[in-house]
Amino acid sequence: MFLQDKPYRDFSDYLSARFPYKVQKISINAGFTCPNRDGSKGLGGCTYCNNQSFSPGYGKPTKTITEQMADGIQFFSRKYPEMKYLAYFQSYTNTYDSIASLTDKYEEALTHPGVVGLIVGTRPDCMPEELLDYFEALSKKTFLLIEYGVESTLNRTLERVNRQHSFEESAAMIRKTAERGITVGAHMILGLPGESEEEILSHADRLSELPLTTVKLHQLQIIRYTAMAREYKLLPESFRLFEADEYVDLCVSFAERLHPDIHIERFTSQSPKRLLIAPDWGMKNYEMTARIIKRFVERKSWQGKEYPYSR
Repeated sequence: MFLQDKPYRDFSDYLSARFPYKVQKISINAGFTCPNRDGSKGLGGCTYCNNQSFSPGYGKPTKTITEQMADGIQFFSRKYPEMKYLAYFQSYTNTYDSIASLTDKYEEALTHPGVVGLIVGTRPDCMPEELLDYFEALSKKTFLLIEYGVESTLNRTLERVNRQHSFEESAAMIRKTAERGITVGAHMILGLPGESEEEILSHADRLSELPLTTVKLHQLQIIRYTAMAREYKLLPESFRLFEADEYVDLCVSFAERLHPDIHIERFTSQSPKRLLIAPDWGMKNYEMTARIIKRFVERKSWQGKEYPYSR
């Protein structure tokens, strides 16, 4: 059913079908902030957010985009000299600035030698019409993926983690972006506080109704110096942190209910040990992915097995 006989539709297979060479994302910190931090929508940000937990060592906001691209390419090209690159605008909200400033930064990244496209991470409430016009034109010339932070399909959860937007806003913007012919992805956190296992799995049902090309999943992690870390210290019983083996089963069950055409970019995330409070599984992302693939095989399962139109 899937490329290379994997039990799910892997994002790397999607890239392999798009490019005749290896491609690697280079994470960019372009110095943006977030409307949930600067007071325009809220203060303090999402309760789980500490950008240090996912920004690689070579991506420093004190460096220019060109310098960050050069550092990232130097890091990866040692192993794959012929590799090409996607500039990944990752930290905070990467569509939250003036149109002129945003497009200057995107174009700076695209002019770097070896860069063959952009991935832009943002919020569904930070995509003005003029910027969509720009992205629509850009997508006709180069690879472009807009990744929206959805995080949960339950509004009570989004309110609890101070997300400051609804799932309905996410769904509407995903549809609007896809209607422009732009490739769209969604980012989800599995295990946010207050969600039952069935509610977590139901996210797959609701995402499957949307015109998504990719989904990026990761487990809830309690990160130091966040509001959620303080909440966890005071009320640990209100959190359900999955053991590694439990999370493996959760991912397989989630994928079973996900539309079989959606590419899964990842199942887990690995925060720096100095910042991670829990859960600490002591495994690399690729090790967890290998266990998830093994569990698919053990369960004689595959992505979309429980999706209504796959039966």
